[in-house]
Amino acid sequence: MDDVDRKIVEILADDARRSLTDIGAAVELSPSAVNERIRRLVANGVIRNFTVEVDHRALGLDVLAFVWVGLAPDADEEAFRSFMAGHPAVAECHHVTGAWSYCVKVRMPSLGDLEPFLAEMKQRRFLARSETVIALSTVRESLATTAPRA
Repeated sequence: MDDVDRKIVEILADDARRSLTDIGAAVELSPSAVNERIRRLVANGVIRNFTVEVDHRALGLDVLAFVWVGLAPDADEEAFRSFMAGHPAVAECHHVTGAWSYCVKVRMPSLGDLEPFLAEMKQRRFLARSETVIALSTVRESLATTAPRA
């Protein structure tokens, strides 16, 4: 991956609907050369998906919370991972270092919807402990990032 590929990824991360002509103008390549680079970035797994940025509040998902999860000693970790991967409220789930096992980013219609989510994790015996942090506002949220350059 060279600097042109990084710039293409950056442009697509900002707006995946940009035309090949616009991208080509930004990186000084023809549309067909840009198309070939994008095809190669997809084939190599650098670009995994073309997505849409949505207004979560417009979708009725007014609450953004981060749930720090300490797995129970006897928890079935694979079952926990499957539960997280399939749950519609889970936006992200990260296995982390430190005092917690996982950090889970969830979006819910209301604060009241968090309690059943936590109760289900307890009922499935995943939790030894948890801590929930509610986001009051979002300063920056990005679907994709490129590595900082020296």
